[in-house]
Amino acid sequence: MNYITEINKLKREKHAVILAHSYQNIEIDEVADFVGDSLYLSRQAANTDAKMIIFAGVYFMAQTAKILSPDKKVILPNTKAGCDMADMVNLKQLREFKGKYPDIPVVCYINSTAEVKSECDICCTSSNAVDIVASLNAEKVLFVPDKNLGRYVEKQLKNVEVITYPGYCPVHDINTVQDITNTSKLYPDAKILVHPECREEVIDMADYVGSTSGIMKYVKSSSDSEFIIVTEDGVVDRLKRDYPNKHFYQVNNKPLICQSMKLLSVEDIYNALKYEDTEIKVDEAVATKAVKCINRMLEVSK
Repeated sequence: MNYITEINKLKREKHAVILAHSYQNIEIDEVADFVGDSLYLSRQAANTDAKMIIFAGVYFMAQTAKILSPDKKVILPNTKAGCDMADMVNLKQLREFKGKYPDIPVVCYINSTAEVKSECDICCTSSNAVDIVASLNAEKVLFVPDKNLGRYVEKQLKNVEVITYPGYCPVHDINTVQDITNTSKLYPDAKILVHPECREEVIDMADYVGSTSGIMKYVKSSSDSEFIIVTEDGVVDRLKRDYPNKHFYQVNNKPLICQSMKLLSVEDIYNALKYEDTEIKVDEAVATKAVKCINRMLEVSK
C-alpha cells in the first residue's frame, strides 16, 4: 500500500487537515498540510475550516487543538505520545504552587495539560514567552512548568521577577556547558543556535536563542554556513533537507531525540484517518476555562 497516496485520498474525502510538529519524523512532512512550532500550529488549529484535525504531535498539542476547535474531530494517531515536561505539573501541584504566591498572575507554557491551562491567566510558547510575560505589566509572574524558559524570560526582561515551577524538558535540559564547549572545539566556525528550554548557562553560550521556527528562520537568513543546533533532532533533519549547502552539527555529534515525538509513523496517520478511533476529548468545563488562557496568548501574539 502507498500510504501517502491513501492518506491524501482520505484527507479529501473526510475534509481533514494534518498538523505536524517540527520534531516529528521527517517523512511525516510528506503528508502534513502544516509543519511548524507550537504557536504556528495553534494558529492553524484555531483558523482551519477542516472538519477533522489529525495532529502529528503529542497529547497536549492535540488537546490544545480540540480546545481551540471544539466543533472539530481532533485525532492524535498515537495516544501514547505524551510530554515529560507537561507531566511534571498536574492540577493539584499547580494549585499548591499558586497557593505559595497568591495574587500573582500565572503564565503557563503551552507544554501543559488542558487542566493546567484552565487555571492559568495566559499561555505562551517558546517563540512568544518574552512578549507574553511583558504584556502582563506585572512586577512578578508565576511560570509553569519550564524553569529554564522562565529564567530565560526573566533575564530578557530584567524588570520582572519570574518565579518558576521546577519542571524542564529532558531533551533540552540534558545539554551542558561542557557539551557545547566540546562541540564548538570541533567546529570553531559554527554558530551556536540554542532552544530556550536549555539551561541558562548553555543559553549564555549561544549566538542565537529561539524556538524551532526561530532557529530555522535564523539559518535561512544567515550568511554563515556552519551551525551547531541545540534542540530536538527533527529540526536538524529538516535543516539538512532544506539547506543542503550548509552544515549542521549535533551536540557531541549525537542526536537529541524526544521519544514521544518519534512514536508516530505515516502508517499511524493512515490508520487514524481511516478508523478515527483515537479521538481526543476535553471536558467541557475545563475547555471553557482553558480556551480563555490560549486565546489571550493568540491575541497578544497577533
